[in-house]
Amino acid sequence: MRDEPVVLGIETSCDETGIGIVRGHTMLANAIASSVEQHARFGGVVPEVASRAHLEAMTPTVELALGRAGLRLADVDAIAVTAGPGLSGALLVGVAAAKAYSLGLGVPLYGVNHLAAHVAVDQLEHGALPKPCIALLVSGGHSSLLLVPDVARDVVSLGSTVDDAAGEAFDKVARVLGLPFPGGPHIDRAAREGSGAAIAFPRGKYDDGTLDFSFSGLKTAVARWVEAREKEGGRVHVPDVAASFQEAVVDVLTRKALRACAKYDVQDLLIGGGVAANSRLRAMAQERCDAAGVRLRVPSPGLCTDNGAMVAALGSDLVAAGIAPSRLDIPADSSMPITTVHV
Repeated sequence: MRDEPVVLGIETSCDETGIGIVRGHTMLANAIASSVEQHARFGGVVPEVASRAHLEAMTPTVELALGRAGLRLADVDAIAVTAGPGLSGALLVGVAAAKAYSLGLGVPLYGVNHLAAHVAVDQLEHGALPKPCIALLVSGGHSSLLLVPDVARDVVSLGSTVDDAAGEAFDKVARVLGLPFPGGPHIDRAAREGSGAAIAFPRGKYDDGTLDFSFSGLKTAVARWVEAREKEGGRVHVPDVAASFQEAVVDVLTRKALRACAKYDVQDLLIGGGVAANSRLRAMAQERCDAAGVRLRVPSPGLCTDNGAMVAALGSDLVAAGIAPSRLDIPADSSMPITTVHV
């Protein structure tokens, strides 16, 4: 294998078929086929719909990525695939495709952790990760704080959500406010016209001494506030509600992240996952990191959401670290723990 092998990454953990191609830490292509519009009318992702969409999109998206990279399948040196966590059926499509490409091309296969890939992708923009760093991962299904001594070998869980993840809360609050699915971008957009100080929504587990998160109570508080306002015949100013809810979420996320940096004496914070595209989270994180003397790394919004480049990036790290490839009988593990970087 070449010193900087070409790795093709496959991501199908939820509703986006992502194919990425990297050489070392250089991104050559990142193609995405999203089925989000097919789920919008249901107000959330329907697993069976997502699985069928992955089946239909897999081959065309691989071909699109290869075309953008100016490569042929024969130029690929290794295949990396999200083996978990995620929706079982969706994961199976990606894992099965990865096995077929690996076997057909005669190249090694690396089954990787979706969450660790969200950490690894930042290297495609900002270079090798500091060792160690703290990672705050915020997505539709996960809100996690990690200590990352080495993303290819060692990821330590420091805290996670005990109920709704931040992304789930965004989706549910958007539904209460009559905003489309997925809720994150629409709440972010509406909040720009409102005040984050308009309504004092609660901050779950704000001063509990742990690094865990809870957003279920906040979601319920927003729903009850809107219900009470409507019952009184008052006007619900959506931008103020969205901004106040968003402020509560990002306040907790950034407070806990900086607390983790201080507790473990780490000077580098990485934020990843779909919610990392939120403009207020990025701004508050930068303000608080600057005040604390912590260096902040956040990928561009296009690399925060699920994509194949992040999977390829982690696969490239595994190859570079000399870690043995996965077996061709690896399973899709919907509940894969973050401490399992590869299988």
